[in-house]
Amino acid sequence: MMLFVRNMVCDRCKAAVSAVFRELKINTNSVELGEVTLADKPGQPQLEQLDAALRAVGFELIDDRKGRLIEQLKKVVMSTIHNQEEQPRIKYSEFLAQQLHQEYTYLSKLFSEVEGITIEQYIIKQKIEKVKELLVYDELSLSEIADRLSYSSVAHLSAQFKKVTGLTPGFYKNKSIHDRIPLDKV
Repeated sequence: MMLFVRNMVCDRCKAAVSAVFRELKINTNSVELGEVTLADKPGQPQLEQLDAALRAVGFELIDDRKGRLIEQLKKVVMSTIHNQEEQPRIKYSEFLAQQLHQEYTYLSKLFSEVEGITIEQYIIKQKIEKVKELLVYDELSLSEIADRLSYSSVAHLSAQFKKVTGLTPGFYKNKSIHDRIPLDKV
């Protein structure tokens, strides 16, 4: 049996969710971002207890098809931006439609209704968080960061970064306190 969990965005989230399942003695076969495969089907009281325990640590079970689709979309975007060396060289609209086997217009409308922002805005926010991370690590030049995240130019990355954060990438990089946003809050 597969369960879908909202707000799982990183390996620490997977560890936290796994701990909840262990604590409740619910056996899992696998725990991935947004998805948990169970060894056995739990009863309704156990599912309610699980949902309460997950909510207590910032997660929740998703029980509707649209919610699952939104979480899958977020998972694809986050995984692509934060875990892959190179971004897709096709438009994100085409990429997401291919990955989720849905028409992009449907995904876009649903995402905007549920999340209150467009998919494009969500992608930009995720990219800016990745830029912040790469600037703090100081291993890549701004040109290399722009290339890795498929920006058309350093100027485009810089303009988008300033629009979202109010700071230039150079100022952010040299600032002593870095205000990264937790990925589940983006």
